[in-house]
Amino acid sequence: MTIWIAIGLTAVGCYLAKLLGLLVPAGVLERPLVQRLAALLPVALLAALTAQQTFADGQQLVLDARAAGLAAAALALVLRAPFLVVVGTAVVVTAVVRALF
Repeated sequence: MTIWIAIGLTAVGCYLAKLLGLLVPAGVLERPLVQRLAALLPVALLAALTAQQTFADGQQLVLDARAAGLAAAALALVLRAPFLVVVGTAVVVTAVVRALF
């Protein structure tokens, strides 16, 4: 029964967050600082999610094949490779490192 309470509270919280966003006055949203923060927030959240999924295993900090794949993807991005090449590079490097170790 506890899981259903958590699901219900999450649903209510999401609804209230969306409602709160609709109640913000337009003048606040037009401020340059708010616009810059709104542009940078998704990038920061995606970076945090990537780091957590790459370097965490439950409660432990790990350094495994996922880190090698992330490093290869970062290198491909620096070399300005297309997105599919970046993803493919990460997948291949991760698979090779897992096969070797």
